[in-house]
Amino acid sequence: MTPTEFRSQIARLTAQLAGRPLDAALDDWLNAEHGAGSPTYQQLMASCQAGVADGWLCDREGGGIRYGRIFRPADDLHGFSVDVVDMQDIAGPHHSHPEGEIDLIMPLDGDARFDGRPAGWLVCPPGSAHRPTVSNGRALVLYLLPQGRIDFTR
Repeated sequence: MTPTEFRSQIARLTAQLAGRPLDAALDDWLNAEHGAGSPTYQQLMASCQAGVADGWLCDREGGGIRYGRIFRPADDLHGFSVDVVDMQDIAGPHHSHPEGEIDLIMPLDGDARFDGRPAGWLVCPPGSAHRPTVSNGRALVLYLLPQGRIDFTR
């Protein structure tokens, strides 16, 4: 797996998300069509694990969290940026999502949960905010942010 192959994989997914509202219906659809155990989920998880192992994902560290923005928003990604974090039993910095956020939760050990959710997708609507928290183990979380918009709370 290379960053170029990963970008193509993400672009195929974001093509299905383009123009859709970030809401509970999208959360339900993603979990039904691309949820834990699906080919898409398994491929994305394998790609993220390979990227972390090879050092091109989660290439920064701060406050006990490994993270990194691998792709800025672009036309081929349908306006989404792509970040991946590696977290274990920790809460990250509080932030809001002006345009919303789509998260892919990939537990690596235990019954890891992200904001209380198990393996699968979590869609945060525009204007939502949280302190992203992984509990009960370690997880990778892939973030898709429309236009790369995220506002960290001071």
